[in-house]
Amino acid sequence: MATNFWSAPDLAVQIGRDAATPVAHQEAAMEWAFGLATPEMRLFTTGVQRRLPSGPAASLGERVKRFFSDYPSADVREASPRLLVGAIPFDRDQGDCLFLPERAANRAWSAPSQAPLSPGAIRLTTEPSREAYQQAVAKALASICASRDDARPIDKVVLSRSLRLEADRPFDAFALWRDLKVDPSAARFLVPLGFGQGGDMRRLVGASPELLISKRGPAILSHPLAGSARRSPDLSQDEAAAQGLLASDKDRREHALVVEAIMDLLAPWCSDLRAPPGPALVSTRTMWHLGTRIEGRVRRPDEVSAAELAALLHPTPAVCGAPRDLAAGVIRDLEAYDRGFYAGALGWTNAAGDGAWYVTLRCAEICGSEARLYAGAGIVDGSDPEAEADETSGKFQAVMRALGVDEASV
Repeated sequence: MATNFWSAPDLAVQIGRDAATPVAHQEAAMEWAFGLATPEMRLFTTGVQRRLPSGPAASLGERVKRFFSDYPSADVREASPRLLVGAIPFDRDQGDCLFLPERAANRAWSAPSQAPLSPGAIRLTTEPSREAYQQAVAKALASICASRDDARPIDKVVLSRSLRLEADRPFDAFALWRDLKVDPSAARFLVPLGFGQGGDMRRLVGASPELLISKRGPAILSHPLAGSARRSPDLSQDEAAAQGLLASDKDRREHALVVEAIMDLLAPWCSDLRAPPGPALVSTRTMWHLGTRIEGRVRRPDEVSAAELAALLHPTPAVCGAPRDLAAGVIRDLEAYDRGFYAGALGWTNAAGDGAWYVTLRCAEICGSEARLYAGAGIVDGSDPEAEADETSGKFQAVMRALGVDEASV
């Protein structure tokens, strides 16, 4: 059953064509359509009234407090939803993209569709190639090994690779959003990021399996995933993959690093914080993961927002590594591109401080006729370069299938 976590008027209203609203304004509002659908809740917004001044992760909590303390201002309608939606980039020092929408609802917007692209109309480039990615994994392993005697050894580095897709006409971000519903356990999202150089809206579209943090009153929940295995259509092989993952010492060590980091960061904020002694299996349509539910209660719920807690945790060792600063340095040296909003966080926070933020995974960034996909794997002592490349190939599949791209090409 869907749950409303926000405080906004008219939440049951379908967002779509409104005879009282000029068509040009409706189309402009759909440019800034935001959508988030999970098994627990649904939030859909249109339009943008005011953008939160962009800034680094360290200042997000203060900027959100200041925004809502000034609310409503002269340029914001009194009846507006009292919430911010948007995304945080991977790099903590880069600017985020959050905004106050014009309207919010718990039923999806009515978006126009275009004819689907044929697979042959899409050109794919791997950046880097599978072979180059395996070489980067080997270099990361060498860095981990070389740091063993350091005061702060590197325990884990998450390396990603990218696929660039080009088409003869624009990709349909809303069609991709609809097609990703085949994985109902994931948090399906569509997030506008602002206009690109060609005047087209940049959008993140995906289905994330990982909750970074949610907050409702004093109650908080984080459900990190780390340690993965590709699923198989053969039932016996799929079960073997799941049990092999659950028994894997390498994957359990990788997962424990993430849980420990989140617990350490949240502990000073909480009067109660708990996690089970070991991970459980979590499945998506294409992957098995190790997951741990971390639950707690914050001491001063009125003084901290879900966005501030997301900025505190981000990026976790699940998408960066440990220690965070050292792993980020290795990533900068070995990845030949800017991750942008991939492996960042997307979600919402309201004036009461409640909200939910998900790790930006299993996604594409779409801008006009170009789409960029990303997938990463956690590298720890004992990782195998070929196996890690296989893991990234598996993680590409959800979006590739929805786009109709040949799975064998990566």
